[in-house]
This record gives sequence, C-alpha cells and structure tokens, in this order.
Amino acid sequence: MAERRLFEDIADALRRLILDGTYPPGTRLPGERELSERFEVSRVTIREAEIALQATGWIHIRTGAGAYVQAKLPGDGGILPQVSAFELTEARSLFEAEAAALAAPTISAETLEKLEGLLDAMANENASEDEISAVDREFHMTIAAASNNKAIIHVIESLWRMRLELPEVKHSHSMICRKDGTARQAEHAGVVEALRNRDAGGARLAMRRHFNRLLESMLDETEERAMVELRQRAAESRERYLLSAKLA
Repeated sequence: MAERRLFEDIADALRRLILDGTYPPGTRLPGERELSERFEVSRVTIREAEIALQATGWIHIRTGAGAYVQAKLPGDGGILPQVSAFELTEARSLFEAEAAALAAPTISAETLEKLEGLLDAMANENASEDEISAVDREFHMTIAAASNNKAIIHVIESLWRMRLELPEVKHSHSMICRKDGTARQAEHAGVVEALRNRDAGGARLAMRRHFNRLLESMLDETEERAMVELRQRAAESRERYLLSAKLA
C-alpha cells in the first residue's frame, strides 16, 4: 500500500471535525494560519487538504472569503477511526469469535475444504508478508461469511479495513507476525477443527484463544519497544554527561 501524504491525514482530521459538529454544515472553517497552528503543519499542507476536501464535496472554497462546509455532506467517505492495534484486536476477538460460533452448526463441506486450502497457503514459507496477510484476511472473512449474518459480516469487513489500512495498526501486526507464524498456524487449525466438529462453543473458544495470544504478543512487543527506547535515552544521556565532564 502506498504511503499516505500528510495533507490526506489533515483532510481526514478535518472530516472528523465536520462530522462531530465542530465545524457544522454551512459554517466557515478557520483560516489557514489557525489550522496550520492547530495541526502543526504548513499552510501549504492545509491548502492541499482543503483542495482535496473540495474535490470530494465536503467544502467549498470561496476566493477571498475562505472555505465553507457544504450544507449537504457527501457521507463519511470511508473514513476510518484512529484506533490502536490493541483496541482493534479486542473488537475482532468479540465479533470473530461469535461469527465462528454461528458458522459451526451449518458450515458446508465446501467451505471447510476452502479453509483447509487457506491453512496450507498460510504455511508457505516463501510467501511475502502481504501475501500472508491477504490469505489471513480471506480465512477470517470466509468464516464470517459462513455465519450468514450480514451485520456481523459488515462489521468484520470494516475491522479488516482498519487492520490493513491504518499505518500504525499495520506496523504493529507486521512486527508480531514476523515472530509468531507457527503459533498462528496452529491456532487457525484449531478453529477449523472445531468448525469441522460442528462445535460452536469450541469454535468460539479457539478463535478467542487466537486473539488472546495476539493481544499478549502486542503487550510484549510494546514493553520490548519501550525498553529499547529507554536504553537509547539512557545512552544519549550518558554520552552528554561524559562530553560535559570532558569539557569541564
């Protein structure tokens, strides 16, 4: 996925402020200088964000008069909430565990065969990280579809968008998935086994175990990263102290 430019992030932030009523339809946005100070970016970036918002129907820029929120908004434009990887994984655990439980009693032989094929694809050591993520998504969405609950399917699709499109979430998963391939494979196989046995409770539990282990890995990764940063700051402080001592 291509990296987003800064003005796109600012445009998304302004959309959220419009949607939450900070800048209601028909009102004038603050000036470029005020917005640049609020978001700590250049006025050029604000201008680019406003041009993007105008192009998608959110605001109208009046020459010499500023930018105004359109009276009729075009909708949310697919904006994703800024959530942490931990928050997202908690939500996925809730919805995907129930989807698995709903799928278990009625899942077809064809769907089980498809899941088996996806398990084999996940075990491919030559696959790239993006390829594994795509297979992982298809595995989970196949189970969601087997729940035959359109509301749950929609929610899980939205959660997967966050998983794949939010940069910080994607980075967090990338760091963990490089280390947990074997565990992830076994956990997915456990879900399929419960589904094959038509065991709703077992499918729910197997899916929750998968996400609980993922949450624990996230906590471990966070602690490890914090320790690295702490050691780095300590080394920098020590270096400054030694340099000051030499100059004294």
